[in-house]
Amino acid sequence: MSKQRLIIIGNGMVGHHLVEQLIERNATERYDIVVFGEERHRAYDRVHLSEYFGGRDAQSLAMCDADFYAANGIELRLDECVTRIDRDDSRIVTPQGEYAYDSLVLATGSYPFVPPIAGAEEGQPNRLVYRTLDDLDQIRDAADGAKRGVVVGGGLLGLEAANALKSLGLEAHVVEFALRLMPVQLDDQGGEALRTKIEELGVGVHLNRATTEIVAGETFRYRMNFKDGEHLETDLIVFSAGIRPQDALARECKLEIGERGGVVVDDQCRTSDPEIFAIGECALWSNRIFGLVAPGYTMARNVADSLCCNEGDEEPSFSGADMSTKLKLLGVDVGSIGDAHAATEGAKSYRYSDESEGVYRRLVVSKDGKKAIGAVLVGDNSLYDTLLQYAQNGIDLPADPASLILPSVEGAPTLGADALPDSASICSCHNVTKVAICAAIDAGASDLASVKGDTKASTGCGGCAALLKSVVDSELEARGVEVDQSICEHFAHTRQELYSIVRVEGIKTFSELIAKHGHGLGCDICKPTVASILASCFNEPITDAAHVPLQDTNDTFMANMQKNGTYSVVPRVPGGEITPDKLLVLGQVAQKYNLYTKVTGGQRIDLFGAHLEDLPNIWGELLEAGFETGHAYAKSLRTVKSCVGSTWCRYGVQDSVGMAIQLENRYKGLRSPHKLKLAVSGCTRECAEAQSKDVGVIATENGWNLYVCGNGGMRPRHAELLATDLDDETLIRYIDRFLMFYVRTADRLQRTSVWRENLEGGLDYIKDVVCNDSLGLGEELEQQMQTVIDNYECEWANAISDPEKLKRFRSFVNDARPDPDIIMTSERGQLRPA
Repeated sequence: MSKQRLIIIGNGMVGHHLVEQLIERNATERYDIVVFGEERHRAYDRVHLSEYFGGRDAQSLAMCDADFYAANGIELRLDECVTRIDRDDSRIVTPQGEYAYDSLVLATGSYPFVPPIAGAEEGQPNRLVYRTLDDLDQIRDAADGAKRGVVVGGGLLGLEAANALKSLGLEAHVVEFALRLMPVQLDDQGGEALRTKIEELGVGVHLNRATTEIVAGETFRYRMNFKDGEHLETDLIVFSAGIRPQDALARECKLEIGERGGVVVDDQCRTSDPEIFAIGECALWSNRIFGLVAPGYTMARNVADSLCCNEGDEEPSFSGADMSTKLKLLGVDVGSIGDAHAATEGAKSYRYSDESEGVYRRLVVSKDGKKAIGAVLVGDNSLYDTLLQYAQNGIDLPADPASLILPSVEGAPTLGADALPDSASICSCHNVTKVAICAAIDAGASDLASVKGDTKASTGCGGCAALLKSVVDSELEARGVEVDQSICEHFAHTRQELYSIVRVEGIKTFSELIAKHGHGLGCDICKPTVASILASCFNEPITDAAHVPLQDTNDTFMANMQKNGTYSVVPRVPGGEITPDKLLVLGQVAQKYNLYTKVTGGQRIDLFGAHLEDLPNIWGELLEAGFETGHAYAKSLRTVKSCVGSTWCRYGVQDSVGMAIQLENRYKGLRSPHKLKLAVSGCTRECAEAQSKDVGVIATENGWNLYVCGNGGMRPRHAELLATDLDDETLIRYIDRFLMFYVRTADRLQRTSVWRENLEGGLDYIKDVVCNDSLGLGEELEQQMQTVIDNYECEWANAISDPEKLKRFRSFVNDARPDPDIIMTSERGQLRPA
């Protein structure tokens, strides 16, 4: 039987996925397949397009090897635009020729919508869009010599574009016509929370702004005039105000088109011509355009099934798609699930908001309160997978649904992988269910990598990675398979095991550890981990020659690198107490070295904008004035925050400042799996916010109450009460034990809050170990802490005293002079590097 010809117009992500599905179904035995791509690049990953400015190229973004199509017997014609479809003769026309087809698939995607604004007409140099690799090349060229960039559109792609402008070193602004950012996915409070977080990152946000014209600027290249009379000047403008279906070919050949665009398709993704299909963002199903990759992939799978089914077989149906999304925009977590706007009749909402941390959560439930039907998350996506499974699978809500979105508390409901039904969708991009993962494991897949290879789960947008790992680990353990928890390929040990090996054998260098218990040269995972373990055990200077190669950039230069390549300097201010003389020194140093200054939430003063070669001189002056390193660059104790306590406050019942200073001086330099923050409040009014810290101390009339495992970060969690009415000596003994027990047993980069949640026995177990000494480790933990304290040495003082160590602090290996290309500009009235 002679083959039919199948032509696919479009080589984007959805078009490529269709090709993959056809190959899986051996469609090349039935069809000669020809794929036309308008771009010069073969299909690439648009989900991670912004990484193009971060160093990835077209090759690394490509979704297949260069010979993939030819190796599978498929003809790929790139940089060849289809100009016309002749339905009467069943052929397509391109500038290079005419090609007959038996079946045709439109996967033409969409194009960016540019509002009709005077001065932004087609061909204008300021008419930039954010859609393709070529578009990004144009943006990069336009950014050369520019200082400010504006994105028109505050939706998903608009915020991605703003991030791209920031990565190019521009001052970025977002102009949005609506009253909130991401109006489709977020409600008003979620949009406001997102706005606050983004503005904190230095991106200007201008809402409810309609641009009327673009004219020549005075200070910058262009001036955007708004309908309300305001204006904004900028050097470049990127339009990302939404998408429109790319349906020009379908219109020209008289296929049925929706009232607002899009090629009308039925449940089999067929157009009004039974020989022509449409999939992805060009297709209009049930009067809806789906602007995410997952629905497009589902359409592609259905069309592949239809093209490969035999006569009389029932064709699969497309029945819509879940539009839930989990994103990270400019580093900010955003999640939207199901009916996020509570449009369902009778829907009820539970909301949680923490403005100090920029976290907002909304849970939408059914009228009877028994099912989750939607959710909004901003600032923290740690609950996304759980809420998605409740919503997608109709799992009964707990008696108190609000407990699902409140900060973690004792007894809060959890939804483990084993509680998910077999039908639970784990990966929506590739439609991989829990039962498919189980089948892959039963067929021989014995680890995460092989499950991903067999099912393609988590190979699309990657948003399901954490959930997938949880399910795979759970299923392997249920089958009696030991799950490999190795820290990396170089060590077949967990962090806890490596800590024990180092402690028991007295190993003091990475080279000795890897020679005895690992293999290879190490990597960016195990090196910093081992460096932290060695410091926790022996507290030798991290600047010593044996330890320097293990550190990341911040620890190497003992300063936090900022986005412009300069560094911040954060001296320690124990308990927030500082003398006027020291304040004067900070001001004089900041003036001398042109540093931007800011008081932090941890009661210290940050000095931003330090050049690498200036760090030793800056620290030399600070050390002379009595300051020490504040370890702001390290996974260690950062600060011990305090209120003024009984010294000044009429409500204070204990000297909170004195205790805070004592604790900070005791634990300074303690390296740990993650950063540590402590606080001491002088009374139960809690002005130091001790219950949001890893260790919180609150004064009582009879002594101190001790709280542990709080976290005010990306996953807020209240600390829990460990012990009450402690005297000073007992308080410090318990904190010694708690911190060293955490250091010994936590996983890599695991906060105390997450460690506690994963610790079998929870708070009761911690109480038994710390307060009751149930493991008989109390004295040992105290001695280990004392070793760290006894070996403390200010890392900057150590470095400055060694000429060899100072050689690292140069911009150029062969020249001690500063980088002449760094230019200072003004930021909020203070100088900062441009």
